[in-house]
Order: sequence, then structure tokens, then C-alpha cells
Amino acid sequence: MELIAEDLQAFAVFARHRNFTRAAEELHVSQPALHTRIRKLEARLETQLYEKHGRQLMLTGAGERLAAFANDTRDRTADFLRTLDAAPPRPLVLMAGSGAYLYLLGDPLRRYLSRGKELVLRTGDAAATLTAVRGGDADVGVTALGIPPADLDCTLIGKFPQTLIVRNDHRLAGRRTVRLKDLQDEALVVPPRDRPHRQQLERSLLDQGIRWSVAVEAEGWELLVQFVRLGIGPAVVNGSVRTTSAVRKIPVKDLPPVRYYVITRPARDDRVDALRRALT
Repeated sequence: MELIAEDLQAFAVFARHRNFTRAAEELHVSQPALHTRIRKLEARLETQLYEKHGRQLMLTGAGERLAAFANDTRDRTADFLRTLDAAPPRPLVLMAGSGAYLYLLGDPLRRYLSRGKELVLRTGDAAATLTAVRGGDADVGVTALGIPPADLDCTLIGKFPQTLIVRNDHRLAGRRTVRLKDLQDEALVVPPRDRPHRQQLERSLLDQGIRWSVAVEAEGWELLVQFVRLGIGPAVVNGSVRTTSAVRKIPVKDLPPVRYYVITRPARDDRVDALRRALT
């Protein structure tokens, strides 16, 4: 079976975005043309490469393996061509969420970059980071995980309690700890419904029969904290989030801690190992 390099490149770009519109824009082709190319690739391989989950496109196991093969082929070709003209190796790619960049990785990244290392930084949630590392679009990922996947090397770098943040004049501000039942009938500042943190919090509140409402939906930890400071309502965030003296952080005893991991594929080179060590 012959795989055309252009088809592998197209699929690798699609796998990174998991979105036909953005992938087509990067490839400078029409969306229908890209859709047709990937459908033909599926027919040639006689396997499904992606599937739809609600409004999201997710790679199948075969799709993840093909993306990894496509990116490995690209990288090996580029590395070989560099040997012909003694060009420097390509920069490594690190992918992490905004919370990890804001609260965990600042000092390690400054030290790493101060040694003259080149690094491409990308942002993505846990699902996107896992997909990027598995597919070879990212050399190293940093993200919060419930259960580390068995097919990747995962090193714990931080464990934080989930905390309730409230203004100093809130009824719970004097508490040393709280439980979910203390949030009965509260209007909460929460992330959008498709975010893993929001989904986990909603499940936990539902399991305990807690009545609550949405005060406002906010994207990103810093905006959640700002809305709490303005008195819009309390919020549940992970303990790594930094706040000001106007806000109290109170551990929530019956929510699981948030664990952050550095993740890589098992087969990696010395440069990836050096970056991994710098972050752990």
C-alpha cells in the first residue's frame, strides 16, 4: 500500500487541529478538498481515522498512530536534510494549558531558555495535549490528568487541592475548609460547560444533590478570580491558581486533588529527555 507524502502531511495538520476549517486554512486548500482527501485516505487504509463526539472531532486509535507516523516521518526527513548542510536541529515543541504556563512552568522555562535553548510553545487542554504528544506534534506535554495513560511516560510534577475562592466578605470566608454541601444554593463563577474542570465539578455537585446556579461563565483562571473579586460569586479552582489578598482560598475537602504531569512518548531522544528533566 502506497502512502503519499502529501496525504500524510494533510492528515498530520488535521490531527493537530481536529478541525477541518483551521487545517484547510493552514494547508491553503478548501475545506471540501481536505475532507475528500482524508476520506480517500480512510478508504485506502480501510479504517476510520477520526470520529465525532458531540461538536468535537476526535482521532481514533488508528488515527493517532497514523498522525504519529506522519510526524515521525516529517521529523526524520527534516533531520536527515539538516545533516546535509549541518543545519541546527529543529526546536522542540512543548504543549501545556494556560494554568500550567501561568502557575507551574515560569521558572523552569526561564532557566531552560536562559541556556540558549530554542523552544516552540503551544497551548492546549488535556485532550489536545495528549493527542499532540501521541501524534508527535509536541515533544513534551504538561497537563492535569486524572489517570495517567499507560502508553505515555508520565511524571508527576505537582499535586494541588481544589479550593473555593471567595471574597473576604463572603459568608464562608472565615472557614478553614469547606465541603460541597456548603455550596448549596450558591451562584458560582464557572468555566464553560465543555471544560473538564466544569464537567467534573458539575458531576460532583450532582452526585451530592447540591442545588446551585451559574453566576457567570468565564474562560481562564485569571478571569474566574477577577469575577470573584468583583463580587459576582465564588468559584472552585485548583490550588495552584494565584489570588490576591482580596480573595480567600479554602480547600474543598470532598473534591479530589489536581495532579499535573510531564508527558512524553516512550521513544525519545536526548534533547527531549533534557527538557523533561528541566520541567520536573
